[in-house]
Amino acid sequence: MIKKAIIPAAGYGTRGLPITKVVPKELFPIGVKPAIHYVVEEALASGIEEILFIVSQSKNLITDYFDRSLELEAFLEKKQSIHLLEKNKIPDIHIQYIRQPYAKGLGDAILLGKNFIGNEPFAVLLPDEIIFDKKTTGLNQLIKVYEKHKKSVLGLYEVEKHLLSNYGVVKSEKIKNEISKVISIVEKPAKNPPSNLAVIGRYVFNPEIFSYLERITPGVGYEIQLTDAINEMMKTENFFGTTILGKRFDISRFEEFLAANQYIQPFME
Repeated sequence: MIKKAIIPAAGYGTRGLPITKVVPKELFPIGVKPAIHYVVEEALASGIEEILFIVSQSKNLITDYFDRSLELEAFLEKKQSIHLLEKNKIPDIHIQYIRQPYAKGLGDAILLGKNFIGNEPFAVLLPDEIIFDKKTTGLNQLIKVYEKHKKSVLGLYEVEKHLLSNYGVVKSEKIKNEISKVISIVEKPAKNPPSNLAVIGRYVFNPEIFSYLERITPGVGYEIQLTDAINEMMKTENFFGTTILGKRFDISRFEEFLAANQYIQPFME
């Protein structure tokens, strides 16, 4: 069973400037809850029991959000605002934090979680990818594939061709329905992407990924790229991919942030 997850949230969020200079993109509101709240709820609903947030010095608002406000709770109790107390509850899950001193890439951020994970398979959820599904969760779709094959799994999604340069893109062989064997992955291909299947911020890894992250050198953008470690690991271990079902929004793109809010609106009425 997958019980631990890493949520990297230390990036600068440059695509969201200027607001991300003071408000982390992970706290952008989807309805009345911040985006990262939905991601934590997804982890909890998928059986995750412990989460490690990778944050930066400028992301203290994230730690504040998942902390209790005793002053606010006392005020609401005094006012007998029980419905607001319920609304203010944070997900009931064990959370730890570690700071990434420098923004050296997603691979570097995940490597900081090595001691937290230990020798267990684990999940990674990127908080700027929000997935809504009435029947299951995005992460749970990956976990089911992992439980069957015991191999690392990448969450995939069909993306329009002109957007593929923003993602890692896979070359794969279809096995059955949404499941495929991943042959290789290219980080943000400028031209000639190997497919229209992008990796969209949901992963399940065997712990061996850490040894590959420790060995690779900086790649695209002079950062430690998770995709480079995955390609190296593929030389000795099969990787699977599953095309995630459900509605997915990349909130780092303004139009998808707006679309996510439009999508959630009927459920709030």
